Amino acid sequence: MRYRFAFPVLALLVAGGCSGGDASGPGASASVSASRNDDNDGGNSPRSGALHVTKECLRYTRLAGGFCTITSSNLKEIEVGTKVIYAVASGATVLNSDVVLDPPGPGNSVAFGHVVLDLASGQGVVTISGGTGKFMWLHASVVVSRLIRPNWAWDGTYSFSDEGDSNNRN
Repeated sequence: MRYRFAFPVLALLVAGGCSGGDASGPGASASVSASRNDDNDGGNSPRSGALHVTKECLRYTRLAGGFCTITSSNLKEIEVGTKVIYAVASGATVLNSDVVLDPPGPGNSVAFGHVVLDLASGQGVVTISGGTGKFMWLHASVVVSRLIRPNWAWDGTYSFSDEGDSNNRN
């Protein structure tokens, strides 16, 4: 059971080279909320809108594999409790790393992204470009800002592309 979880996470980390940050850095915490342009028509049409997420990084170690945890999200696919896992250790002044969003519970859905964060100013950007399962067609671009430590906010936009069969979204 341990290897079923560890191997995919290790593969994602290797595939996505990540840099860590300090506890007040991007790994610390972020808040993301999203207003959705979604008619709830069963997922048969592309969706897009504003994205607003918050995360906390109390347990972020600045080492490869370090993570923060989503505490709020306006996009149902990015569930509260989702871990934002950093592929590489943080530099002294900048976090420049691939990331994996790993939702809680069983399943094969993960999102792939990249973060660049200036640790001194607490400002940066995150891009998300697809993934597996429910994240397969997700694309997002957000601005990262430091809230009260160890919390961070992500504010930007998201879309699900219309490529492929929308019924395959988990």
